[in-house]
Amino acid sequence: MKKLRFIILLVVVIGLMNCGKGKEEGTPPAAETKTAVVTETAKEVKHYTIEQFMNTVSMFRSSFSHDESKVLFTGNKSGIYNAYSIPVGGGEAEQLTVSEKESVITLSYFPKDNRILFTGDKGGNELNHIFVRNEDGSEKDLTPEPKAKAMFFGWSYDQKSFFFQSNKRDPKFMDLYEMDIATFTPKLIFKNTEGYDPAEISNNKKHLALRKTDTDHNSDIYLYDIEKKEMKHLTPHEGDVNNSPSAFGPASKKLFYLTDENSEFNYLKSYDIAGGKSEKILEKKWDIRYAYFSKHGKYRVASINNDGRTEIEIYDMAAQKNLTLPEFPDASISSIKISDSEKLMTFYANGSKSPSSLFIYNIETGKYKQLTDSMNPEIDKAHLAKAEVIRYKSFDGIDIPAIFYKPAVIPAGVKIPALVWVHGGPGGQSRVGYRGVIQYLVNHGYAILAVNNRGSSGYGKTFYGLDDLKHGQDDLQDCVEAKKFLKARDYIDGDKIGIIGGSYGGYMVLAALAFTPEEFTVGVDIFGVSNWLRTLKSIPPYWESFRKALYKELGNPETDEEFLKKKSPLFHADKITKPLIVLQGANDPRVLKVESDEIVAAVKKNNVPVEYVVFEDEGHGFRKKKNEIEAYKAILKFLDKYLKQKKETYIY
Repeated sequence: MKKLRFIILLVVVIGLMNCGKGKEEGTPPAAETKTAVVTETAKEVKHYTIEQFMNTVSMFRSSFSHDESKVLFTGNKSGIYNAYSIPVGGGEAEQLTVSEKESVITLSYFPKDNRILFTGDKGGNELNHIFVRNEDGSEKDLTPEPKAKAMFFGWSYDQKSFFFQSNKRDPKFMDLYEMDIATFTPKLIFKNTEGYDPAEISNNKKHLALRKTDTDHNSDIYLYDIEKKEMKHLTPHEGDVNNSPSAFGPASKKLFYLTDENSEFNYLKSYDIAGGKSEKILEKKWDIRYAYFSKHGKYRVASINNDGRTEIEIYDMAAQKNLTLPEFPDASISSIKISDSEKLMTFYANGSKSPSSLFIYNIETGKYKQLTDSMNPEIDKAHLAKAEVIRYKSFDGIDIPAIFYKPAVIPAGVKIPALVWVHGGPGGQSRVGYRGVIQYLVNHGYAILAVNNRGSSGYGKTFYGLDDLKHGQDDLQDCVEAKKFLKARDYIDGDKIGIIGGSYGGYMVLAALAFTPEEFTVGVDIFGVSNWLRTLKSIPPYWESFRKALYKELGNPETDEEFLKKKSPLFHADKITKPLIVLQGANDPRVLKVESDEIVAAVKKNNVPVEYVVFEDEGHGFRKKKNEIEAYKAILKFLDKYLKQKKETYIY
């Protein structure tokens, strides 16, 4: 896995690009639905409010109870993420935690009882702790160090303990601990002093697989003998090769890992621990994102990133063939969890018009059942936009992949405004799936092209590396060419095309307005980088393991000051002449609030309309629906004023 590329991404599953949003209890009734009649086809298009879109439930993760009678998951029906449980036979979900301030992210049921583990931070500061919820509803922080970050690492095979990572010893490095669940006493397993990333531990607890990152395109795997305290380098190579541990085999005799050696894409190999030989196991035409085994090794699960869509393969090791999985029109399955008995499986189904819903699947009978329906029943999917995977030529002839959304009905002769959407990263990927905010904007008359500019993951390592030390340059030109693609559609108004993005995508918004000031009509920046010098100097200490790789891709603030100033929009803010809205979390540890404060102040000096929305209880991404409602409503209001009803001059 290419961990560096997640550095400035939105927080996974709870950021801007969330799949479905949860129904908020106590939310005032949504405004009346407006109806537009398209006389050309006599079809009605309903325009839904942001409250209606946010009344879809966002859910993720799953864990079977010890008797496999219930499934644990994370959902935001309450308006903030909490822990829920639902019977495998179906029925009403039970809310287990009642947090009203901080998000609760489920980790797992306990292996022998109905206690659960969950994680959470304070106001989005990303200093997560691990908590236990007892069967009587009481809760306890198992990793109470106030300034340390703790991450769940999985249960031991004997289920008497769990592993977790923490930087309590040294803020720069994540050590590995084992927590005995009889006493909740942690024991240090691996003291990390050289910037390794612990990845997998064998079922017999003898070996730990680690990843060591050199650059964004070059990484190695090391095998640590826990008993002997010896380290072995498993992947010596020449040139740039990314290697990443994926899973130990059930018998602890082999380590399975992903590599792109002599290939554009990641494929799966195995390493025989005793014999020292490697063998290719599985290769596809696209990246294999991950692979792992069910508890007793009956099945191997693999996820393939097929042109921005998720494909799951489950291989029956004894029968030596893939299982036949359920198929859904316009949706993909993901997030597979196989029960310890290896008889049941949970998965989520998600499509561009349908947010993730939870299913239970009986592997032996092939029958499945939908446990949850995430979509707000007030919303008719016929009025939503279907994602279309397209490609367009950039300035140098390279094909740029993108996901295109347009309103379900566009009246003949009408020209609509459009937005270029830029994902987080650098190196993220816009993928086919439900995006509440995208559907909201498209439903209100905007076409959106979500670009996967050069440097995006999922399209081969050559494409992946094309933006190195060229951020705000060639990748920005890919966004400009996206505008040309939109302008060529006869139903899009070429004078009303804006740019929107979050995190690294927010940087691209600011770069577009500063470095190509005449290309886009407006900009929507959601916690985007404005000053690379500050951002790279203020990275959290626990990113130390890939600091070197980060500097090699973006620049070193200690030695490349002028280079970084050249690509930082803050130092070129006098060139920004188009309306801008900036949204920022006050507790963001990745893109500090001062970044947005300064760019807003600088652009205001240009007599340009600037709107600034700060969320005091958010970090790098939205976790609370009330804030999402406020944010997305503000974005639409801004776009309707300055893009749809474009103004030519701004004198204040």
